[in-house]
Amino acid sequence: MLKNFLLSLLYLFPLASFADVGANCTFNGIPLYGKVKIVNAFADIKVKKVNSFPDLKVKFVTSFPDSCGKWQIVNAFPDFTVQFVNAFEDVSIKEVSAFPGVN
Repeated sequence: MLKNFLLSLLYLFPLASFADVGANCTFNGIPLYGKVKIVNAFADIKVKKVNSFPDLKVKFVTSFPDSCGKWQIVNAFPDFTVQFVNAFEDVSIKEVSAFPGVN
């Protein structure tokens, strides 16, 4: 019985750890580009920075964050908020200087 329970956990947790970043560059209906405010709690999206195998490649820009993966950091009137975490992220990102977007 314990063996069956552990096996069911192995099947459930890998599915839960994959981000639902769609080909249309959204997460739960939130476009993954635009003006972003970094917060410490109650974020729209929890983000983990990684060096390899990201869900999204992000380029931080100072203006015109109008395509997939371009984020402009702001303090007021954000399109969405993010919280940087070390575990249990919604989306993993890699900071790039060119070619942002979904892998």
